[in-house]
Amino acid sequence: MSTLLPPFPRLVFTILEPLACIAGYIAPVLDTAAFAAAQVPSITPTPLTSTSQVLALQLGNCYGLIALIAIGVLYSTNEPKVVRNYLVACAIADVGHLWVTYVVLGYANFVNVKGWNSLAWGNIGFTFFLFVTRIGYLAGVFGNDRVVASVKKRA
Repeated sequence: MSTLLPPFPRLVFTILEPLACIAGYIAPVLDTAAFAAAQVPSITPTPLTSTSQVLALQLGNCYGLIALIAIGVLYSTNEPKVVRNYLVACAIADVGHLWVTYVVLGYANFVNVKGWNSLAWGNIGFTFFLFVTRIGYLAGVFGNDRVVASVKKRA
């Protein structure tokens, strides 16, 4: 595990985020129609088209990929530059994720926290939390990275 992360970002990025992404992978597999319908909380569900089904399952697969990348990067490197670049890329993706959600939901639904369902909480609330935590880490709010002793490889 990337022991260079301070405790709070380590908890968020190496445990909470991968678990949330695994849930995002499992949800459409278990009930594709409900997962697709819940993407927009204020709309009455319609029959699932083949296109919607494929897109929902592909989105779930992307969440699985994100979990695997997070685990692969953060559990296998002690290189600060690799971790920082990974988190910068994730922060950029967070902005895109929030923007797409805002465009589709519209301002009124985006800010109507009381009207959010579990997927809106994930798409907006948790993504915003991750974004703020990433920016906080990158800005040094959680303290300095831990110094990890390098291990010399034997020839």
